[in-house]
Amino acid sequence: MRQQQTHAQPAFGRQAGVSLTGLILVLAVLGVAAVFALKLVPTYTEYSAIKDAIVRAKEAGGTPREMQVAFDKNAGINNVTAVRGRDLTFTREDGEVQISFAYEKRVPLVGNVSLLIDYAGTTDPSGVVAAQDTEQAAR
Repeated sequence: MRQQQTHAQPAFGRQAGVSLTGLILVLAVLGVAAVFALKLVPTYTEYSAIKDAIVRAKEAGGTPREMQVAFDKNAGINNVTAVRGRDLTFTREDGEVQISFAYEKRVPLVGNVSLLIDYAGTTDPSGVVAAQDTEQAAR
């Protein structure tokens, strides 16, 4: 006697895969994400260069004016335009000079829609940005 084997029949009526509408939607979302990335990455790169420049200026030492000049030289090499040496805030913590900065960057997205980003940094190990404290005290 022969045994009958039962195999599951594939469902021919069901389709698997991505529809054209789904593909277009996914590509549109990826396109919007790419536009955001292309506009935001340069601002973050500039912020990182500013943080590096204040660390180098602090390492150079000297008077605040000499540190401003050292910052401006490093900022010029890295094509930093958002902050200049005169925009830095110098404080003395436990006999050591700390350098802080804070600025806003407005990134135009589409038409009259833009994104406002607040950047701030300091060489202070506590992470307290003196530039922000003085701004808030002025308000």
